[in-house]
Amino acid sequence: MIEITLSAMRFHALVGILPHERTTPQPIDVDLRVDVAEGDGIVDYSALYAVVAAVFGSSHIDFLEEIGERVARDVLQHSARIRTARVAVRKPHVSLGGPLAFAEVVVVRRADD
Repeated sequence: MIEITLSAMRFHALVGILPHERTTPQPIDVDLRVDVAEGDGIVDYSALYAVVAAVFGSSHIDFLEEIGERVARDVLQHSARIRTARVAVRKPHVSLGGPLAFAEVVVVRRADD
C-alpha cells in the first residue's frame, strides 16, 4: 500500500445548525489520508483536493460528520486503487462555554464497506 495525505486543507463554508451558521461562512479544516493499492498509474493529488472542495461547494451542511461521510464516499469512488479513506474534519470556532481549540470528527471508510 501507498499512503497519501493532504493536511490542513481550509475551506470557508456554511456549516452548522445554529442560525448564524446558516448565513455566515466559517473556516473548516480537513485532513485526508488515503491508502492506495500499488499498481500502474498515479492518484492525482489535485484531483483529490478537487473532490474535497466539491463537497463544500454543494450547499449548506448541518454536521461535520456529514462532511466526513461525503468526502470519504466521493474519494473512494474517485479511483478503484483507493482502498481506504480517512477524513478528519475540524471546526476551529466552536462555542461550548469554555476554552477549546477545535471540534473534530474523524470518518474512516474502506472500499469494501
